[in-house]
Amino acid sequence: MSNLKIYNTLAREKQAFVPMEPGKVRMYVCGMTVYDYCHVGHGRMMMAFDVIYRWLKTSGFDVRYVRNVTDIDDKIIRRAVENNESIHALTSRFEAYMDEDTTALGILPPTDVPHATEYVPQMLSIIEKLEAKGLAYQGEDGDVNYAVRGFDGYGKLSGKSLDDLRAGERVDVNTGKRDPLDFVLWKASKETEPAEVKWDSKWGQGRPGWHIECSAMCSATLGEQFDIHGGGADLQFPHHENEIAQSEGAFGHAMANYWVHNGFIRVDNEKMSKSLGNFFTIRDVLKKFDAEVVRFFILRAHYRSPLNYSDAHLDDARGALTRLYTSLDGAEKAGILGDGQPLDWNEEHAKRFAEAMDDDFNTPIAVSVLFDLASEVNRSKSPVAVRQLKGLASVLGLLERTPQEFLQAGATDAIGAAMIDEAIAARAAAKKARDFAQSDKIRADLLANGIVLEDKPDGTTTWRRA
Repeated sequence: MSNLKIYNTLAREKQAFVPMEPGKVRMYVCGMTVYDYCHVGHGRMMMAFDVIYRWLKTSGFDVRYVRNVTDIDDKIIRRAVENNESIHALTSRFEAYMDEDTTALGILPPTDVPHATEYVPQMLSIIEKLEAKGLAYQGEDGDVNYAVRGFDGYGKLSGKSLDDLRAGERVDVNTGKRDPLDFVLWKASKETEPAEVKWDSKWGQGRPGWHIECSAMCSATLGEQFDIHGGGADLQFPHHENEIAQSEGAFGHAMANYWVHNGFIRVDNEKMSKSLGNFFTIRDVLKKFDAEVVRFFILRAHYRSPLNYSDAHLDDARGALTRLYTSLDGAEKAGILGDGQPLDWNEEHAKRFAEAMDDDFNTPIAVSVLFDLASEVNRSKSPVAVRQLKGLASVLGLLERTPQEFLQAGATDAIGAAMIDEAIAARAAAKKARDFAQSDKIRADLLANGIVLEDKPDGTTTWRRA
């Protein structure tokens, strides 16, 4: 039996985790809206639930983990029109970039990745159920809205009362709503919108609102009620609040038993976000720092805590991770590679690690256990300590390379992005002067330091770490 406790946002306390079906877990996490590159804050969200997914599986659960892709949305339409490309071309491209980023960070793929555009019939079915119960209506502008005041439990996740929401409301220019608090379920099509975002319905041509997309995808993949629903803290209200209203309003019972939210990454004490312009894309950060360093940086903080981003903090994380690898390197040079046995969960360090992870996935404590084991490796060069260190670290997706692979990668980090850009500019100048020997030498020198150049058809050159 699992000893796992999870902080349930809905209950506002840590609770013993009891799955609906013994031995099995169904988990849904709100994923990315794919119209731009993922930033580090997005990476943290996906990392938080990657760790939860890994620990549930390590604990013996059969986990069905669903993380959706939002591939229809106002921002997507706007960006596609600006780029003069199809919605599908835009979303497919940025979903591929997202997959590249998550793979680099060691984030395991979910078991299911539903796309919103594949579930429009299920969305329409839920809206029809809501309309039949008096919880949805079509406004004069053609939009179908959710009647918030008809759902008694509205505000229970966020702790916001209708009176609080009314006090903070702004004048709503949408005269199609009966109440300013109502939110859209189905948006009537506009003549200016591309044909590929228009679906037929009993209310006329239109497209789904954001909130109904997740209600449809999670119920279609996991059932009307499931174990865990997760996402970033910024989704708690209104997105998750509205999901509850839709799903519980339509189906008449609880939607998810545990609501889990990860904390923000902050830059200068402000939430990292595109709207504030203070974000760093994952791929830009990976030009300066090894991907495992970024993963380690995120795991050193509890998933619910705010995490301050800075190059200095990443440098510190690199130094700390290097200490772990250096311990293994010293053991390896002494001929100690482990004893070939599986991880022993009855060993003292493993027990402390499991206790930390069972306490709402407390990775900072779990990581501190790794450092205690590294000290043991340094002191005793014990094959058991080496095995335990590697085994426990791998649960978190760490220390899975050879020490030399990591330490050599760390050396290439000393070649900063500015130096690489200067080398690319020098290579371009050499090519223009038809000095191909010098051009080839610059490419070879960079490759020797772990930097791969990629020449694009448009004449530009990008780079990545090998």
